[in-house]
Amino acid sequence: MSKFPVSSNKEKELLARMKQWNISEDDIEETFVRAQGQGGQKVNKTSSCVMLYHRPTRFRVKCQSERSRAMNRFLARRILLDKVEQKELGKQSKKQQQIEKVRRQKRKRSKRAKEKILKEKKEQSQKKTLRKPPAKEE
Repeated sequence: MSKFPVSSNKEKELLARMKQWNISEDDIEETFVRAQGQGGQKVNKTSSCVMLYHRPTRFRVKCQSERSRAMNRFLARRILLDKVEQKELGKQSKKQQQIEKVRRQKRKRSKRAKEKILKEKKEQSQKKTLRKPPAKEE
């Protein structure tokens, strides 16, 4: 029987990642609290928000993205694994690589790069104007 309301593949993947990073269920302290924010009566009546505390790394994770407690348990473990991975791998972690990629995309281009791009655009527009049929004279 599965512990989480997800496909068996996703559950196996999660357990494999936990094993890879040497995180056992015994190291995790799990508590349930009432969620905050949107959700109406369901959120106010049930303790569906999951808080995980990983003793060895002292990471705390809180997840209330779903209304289901079981789904939040799964997602919280995923978040915890991402945090541990980011701490261990540093710049090599997927999250850090994604942050670096966005930073490179937002960085200002050098003057030379801007000129090159504008030159290529101008050449392209000239090609397009040459493709047009000549204007008809009346």
